[in-house]
Amino acid sequence: MNNLSLYQLANEHRAMVELLMDTHEDSRIIADTVEGESYPLEQKARNMAYAIKNLEATAEAIKQAEAEMAARRKAIENRASRLREYTMTCMEIAGVKKIDCPHFALTIKSNPEALEVYEEALIPAKFFKTPHPVLDKTALRAAIKSGEIPTGATLVKTTRLEIK
Repeated sequence: MNNLSLYQLANEHRAMVELLMDTHEDSRIIADTVEGESYPLEQKARNMAYAIKNLEATAEAIKQAEAEMAARRKAIENRASRLREYTMTCMEIAGVKKIDCPHFALTIKSNPEALEVYEEALIPAKFFKTPHPVLDKTALRAAIKSGEIPTGATLVKTTRLEIK
């Protein structure tokens, strides 16, 4: 097998076909010669197809491994979240706000108040931005904090377990 690239073989093949077309009028001679001289090009193209299929299979295997790893990561994150929630609940039941140990400290902290919209249709129109009716959560939060009590939303206080 020669060491020419597929591109070089394609150019040589094209030049050979053009030369045959210019020098011979017998289509049978042209066809036989082109068929006989096509082997290196076809062989190189087949080898390239094998390489392409191999790379595509490798890429697909990597994609599958990524999906499996992402699912595993998500399961581990969910398990950690459930354990965090369980630990925080147990600390709250016991009335313990902080636990210190040599490696870390567990502390129950308050989150900033979160706006919870439970029925957007009940919220007055003045809390929607125009031209598109988009809820202005900042204005709604400020109104609730100032004592105005619009229906459809409320501020919710939550806690979190901080591990440092």
